Amino acid sequence: MGMEMGRPIHLLSTLTLLYKPHLLPLAFPFLLHSTSLRSPFPGPTIRPSIPFRTPAIRSSMAATATEAPPRAKKVRHEMEMFGDVRVDEYYWIRDDSRKDPEVLAHLAAENSYTDEVMSGAKELQDQLYAEMKGRIKEADVSVPLRKGDYYYYEKNLEGKEYIQHCRRRVPDEGAPLSVHDVMPTDSGAPPEHVILDENVKAQGHTYYRVGDFEVSPDNKLVAYAEDTKGNEIYTVYIIDAETGVPVEKPLVGVTSYFEWAGNSTLMYITMDEILREDKVWLHMLGTDQSVDSCLYFEEDDKFSLSLTSSESKRYLFVSSSSKNTTFVFYLDIAKAEEGLKVLTSRTEGIATSASHRGDHFFIERRSDECFNSEVLACPVDDVSNLVVLIPHRRNVKIQEIQLFRDHLVVYQREGGLPTVVVHRLPAVGHPLGSLEGGKSIDFIDPVYSVEASESQFSSNVLRFTYTSLKTPETVYDYDMDTGVSVVKKTKTVLGDFDSSNYVTERKWATADDGTQIPLSIVFKKDLVKLDGSDPLLLYGYGSYEACIDPYFKDTRLSLLDRGFIYTIAHIRGGGEMGREWYENGKYLKKKNSFTDFISAAEYLIENKYCTKEKLCIHGRSAGGLLIGAVINMRPELFKAAVAGVPFVDVLTTMLDPTIPLTTSEWEEWGDPREEKYYHYMKSYSPVDNVKAQDYPHLLVQGGLNDPRVGYFEPAKFVAKLRQLKTDDNLLLFKCDIGAGHFSKSGRFEKLQEEAFTCAFIIKALDLLPSHGPA
Repeated sequence: MGMEMGRPIHLLSTLTLLYKPHLLPLAFPFLLHSTSLRSPFPGPTIRPSIPFRTPAIRSSMAATATEAPPRAKKVRHEMEMFGDVRVDEYYWIRDDSRKDPEVLAHLAAENSYTDEVMSGAKELQDQLYAEMKGRIKEADVSVPLRKGDYYYYEKNLEGKEYIQHCRRRVPDEGAPLSVHDVMPTDSGAPPEHVILDENVKAQGHTYYRVGDFEVSPDNKLVAYAEDTKGNEIYTVYIIDAETGVPVEKPLVGVTSYFEWAGNSTLMYITMDEILREDKVWLHMLGTDQSVDSCLYFEEDDKFSLSLTSSESKRYLFVSSSSKNTTFVFYLDIAKAEEGLKVLTSRTEGIATSASHRGDHFFIERRSDECFNSEVLACPVDDVSNLVVLIPHRRNVKIQEIQLFRDHLVVYQREGGLPTVVVHRLPAVGHPLGSLEGGKSIDFIDPVYSVEASESQFSSNVLRFTYTSLKTPETVYDYDMDTGVSVVKKTKTVLGDFDSSNYVTERKWATADDGTQIPLSIVFKKDLVKLDGSDPLLLYGYGSYEACIDPYFKDTRLSLLDRGFIYTIAHIRGGGEMGREWYENGKYLKKKNSFTDFISAAEYLIENKYCTKEKLCIHGRSAGGLLIGAVINMRPELFKAAVAGVPFVDVLTTMLDPTIPLTTSEWEEWGDPREEKYYHYMKSYSPVDNVKAQDYPHLLVQGGLNDPRVGYFEPAKFVAKLRQLKTDDNLLLFKCDIGAGHFSKSGRFEKLQEEAFTCAFIIKALDLLPSHGPA
């Protein structure tokens, strides 16, 4: 329903995420929801028999489960700090081995209870699933990407959960790339070759995910990262691109960060025991992993490593990042034996990212003074000789740059919306200086998302993906010289979908301190009355400087076509309005995220988008923290809530450096070993603030193998709520025993989860359709 966000293992560059959507922690939700991550799907269209804005004859709460809600046993566990004693009677639920029979039995009891309570909505859930599956084109192909002598693309097969990775030869290999380039598929075209079929690889696994998939520069080999548990610990296989036969033993216990450093060398990253990316390695094909060279070891546990390749494919960049600071090393692929060299130094509060073109490195740099970032360049042979290309601007945030041989593309934000500006560069070898003006690309919707896609460095063709709350994901090729753009593909939505039947809006709610909070809204115009009687789903996140831009999601139509309004509150702690927006929603200002969300809900009620009785809220991961906090603070404001893999035991987790992500996130939430952070964190941590009061209907979701938010956090939250809440409202906990932070891996499995969540929302808002007299 909302965005598939997560507590990021570390901050990744926008383009890294877009070129490699498997690395998404949370920041680009429309990618995470199109194919599992990005694929189209299908089936017959089934429409609801009655619209859900029609009053139900029978209350959806009338059916009561015969099975009693699970009650976790209590075991007193005291934690003392700064003279303050906290008692956690459910601390025992944490089992790092994920094998304790008592813990597994408790989770199984929760799942059984959830299934029984929701059994009365099973017919609706099946109908929702059929609708969702019916909108997708099951057999479909992604837009081909031309690399050298081949087109590479992904292919979905009818009825299959996973994708095939395919390629075809380019018939005229010498022809320059243009926006009108089309991969031929007729009988005379070069044949399709399936490099890797994930459906075959997934057999025998309850969870399967391919992370990075990288072709060697000479197109002869492919390396891909495989996760079969959902714990985000990968095995990298290297295969012959033509035969699919492994060329050597796989690399085990690694991350999905790797890059080719030539045709016979891989650079990759491994993690420590708390899943922090701490070492970067160089592997020579034909040698054992045990003799690989460690190029850098990051000893500071607040920092994590990431790896990218320059668009020119001549350099690899290793970044070491905390939440506030990033510094960069580079590797000259032609001189890999020389190892890593420092490009930008480690300076507290300064964050840099880098790429390369010709004889210059290009650097995006953020500092306290230039908080919305600036773009600089320096000669490859004199990295201290920096020149400013694009200066810092207070009201424009530079998010990312993308380099081409003759152009620089800047992805930036202004007024809460993304923009794209193309700059022409001087010829390679000529001096670089300030870049004036630039050509902006225009977009039509009032609220939308636009994200980069991998493009060919030596061409003048920029590829990007555009979507809005009512516009399906559309891939464009844009000629940076002429300004001509060509639609390469719009995601198919089967059935009678017509975007003109939906309305999108940008509204602004006023926060307690007068700050204007942007809201993105969508609804179906012939169903919504805007008189307070409409059901509304409000989504929020507000952490890690993540931008939750409005995006299209075909499964959401099952709510919109039942008269729901869908709204995103772009609250502080995110990055939608620039770096200061983020800074004003973290550390000792974290509560701004929660009060902003409450202000958004109040605005929607006051302006008759809904009433309290028709308002459901949703958030995942750090957005689940948001949900936990606001239902503790203002439970009467919401009828229902969904908290996905919620980060709710904030204080206990942030005091425990053995839990993954804790040390690296002290710069996000604060270090509670300092008294000021301890007391502030305790004042909002959802588990610590559950009290004897009425709560909304609540669905909580978790994953046993989740490395980002331990399953025990939502489990403890639910146990404490069962102990203290004073109402008879639904409280359900669904823990996926075979998945991690991003739930199930198959595209149809994900639809089942979507249908379940939608069914809960409809049931909780008392909108279940009646099939006869009560």
